[in-house]
Parts: sequence; C-alpha cells; structure tokens
Amino acid sequence: MARGVVYLLVGYLALKIAFGQGGGKEADRQGALQQVVEQPFGWVALWLLVVGFACMAIWRASVAVFGGWERKKVGSRILNGGRAAFYAVACWGAAVFAAGAGASSSSDTKSRDWTATFLGKPGGRFLVGAAGLVVIGIGIGIAVRAALRKFLRKLDTAAMGPRTRTTVTVSGVAGNVARGTVFAAAGVFALIAAVRFDPGQAKGVDDTLRSFTSTPAGPWLLALVALGLLLFGGFSFAAARWRRL
Repeated sequence: MARGVVYLLVGYLALKIAFGQGGGKEADRQGALQQVVEQPFGWVALWLLVVGFACMAIWRASVAVFGGWERKKVGSRILNGGRAAFYAVACWGAAVFAAGAGASSSSDTKSRDWTATFLGKPGGRFLVGAAGLVVIGIGIGIAVRAALRKFLRKLDTAAMGPRTRTTVTVSGVAGNVARGTVFAAAGVFALIAAVRFDPGQAKGVDDTLRSFTSTPAGPWLLALVALGLLLFGGFSFAAARWRRL
C-alpha cells in the first residue's frame, strides 16, 4: 500500500507537469513525500509510509533468505535481495525526510552526485556504463513481463470476479510498462553520462519524466506515462489485497 501511495502521487505530479501545472515540484519520491506532508495529518501519514517501506524491505529480505511460495531459484533470491535493499533505502530516505523536516536531495541531484563520484574513480566510466545497461535491462524486463502478464501468477486471481480481474490485468500491464519505460530511460541517460564522461547527463526520476516532453510526441508522451504510473499505483493496492504470500 505504501508503494501504491507513492506511485499515485508521482503519477499525479507528472501529469501536472505534462499540462504545465507542475508548480516547480519534483515528480519523484521526494516530491511525493512532500505532497503527503502538505495534507492534513501529513506527518502521521508520512511515518506510516516509513513503516510500510520497512515492512516491504523485511518481506523481500525474508523471501530472499527463506524463499516464498514461488520456486526457490537462486536468481529469484538475488532479485528479492536487491528489492529488499531498494526498499530499505526508500525507508531510510522517507525516515530522514520525516525526521528532518524534508531536508533531502531530489532524485536528480542524487543521480548526478553518485554518477560524478563513480566517474571520478578508476574504471568509473565502465562502472557507470554497466549500471546504465543493468537499469535498461531491468526496465525492458519489467515491460516484457508485464506484456506477458506474468505478474498474474503472483496474484490469487481465483478470488477475483471477472470485472475485477480485467481491471487488475489492465492496470498491471499498463502500469508496469510505464514503470519499465521510466527505468529504461533513466538507464539510457546513465549510459550517455558514461560515454560522454559527463555526470550532468545522468537523470533521476523527475528529469527522466520531464525528458519525455522533448520527444516528437511532446507532453502527451509524459501524460501517457503519468497515466501508467497512476495505474501502477492502483495495481499496487490490488497486489496488497490479492498477492500470494
């Protein structure tokens, strides 16, 4: 549910940017947390998100160590370990934001800083390039698995009605394709930063989303991706209800 809240807010902010109403807010996790804080009882909701991300990290780590209902393949364990680390970082970032009155860098600033740090090390260009390729691969993998509807294997679809299953399937496909597109695009920018030896080319979620407006499709592509992220937020709530644990 915590993941769903963040994706709904990121999609909402991206949609506002697409139609020129962004108001200078970042369309990333930082911007989503800021949106939460601005609401009534926002700080309470923010700490609930921290707890949610912590639980997500613990769950993914337990699956990585002990295995879940799925086949206990080494690749699956490694993937879940990576997801556990990702949500642990998300939890820490949200906790720092909550405890420090929002004093935290945007995803764009962090991406450029991390890229600059690695480019300054021996062999750093190859490390950044390899990381970019990995992120591109992850993005493509997410989109392909979504198109093949493999996410349905992890849901108790027998407990859904026909209309509910159709809604969950559509939101899962569209949402994961949009999410995979953002991952792949961010990976491309990291690869460009490595090739050009320029950390300024690296982009976080916000700048990656904004870059879609520079395509021939203009802001409509960003609007389409934003709609997909909104659908993924809704799909996350469905996963919270019907996920096989």
